[in-house]
Amino acid sequence: MCVNYTDLNKACPRDAYPLPNIDRLVDGAAGNKVLSFLDAYSSYNQIPMAPSDMTKFQHVQDLSTVFFALRQYNLRLNPKKCVFGVD
Repeated sequence: MCVNYTDLNKACPRDAYPLPNIDRLVDGAAGNKVLSFLDAYSSYNQIPMAPSDMTKFQHVQDLSTVFFALRQYNLRLNPKKCVFGVD
């Protein structure tokens, strides 16, 4: 048996937040002296970043902002998958 989902796919909206291209992620991380990786548990919402927040800040200040937001919305990180200050 074969089911044609073409009409269903056309009726469904596209993903507003598609997964990023891995090449762009690697290229974007290249040249930075310090990186941190965070992995949130499920049940969090992805929201678009405000244009005013798109400028680059100091790494420690960025982490401070992230931790504040995590506390504010009662989100938890998976410590086994988090790495901070990676060269």
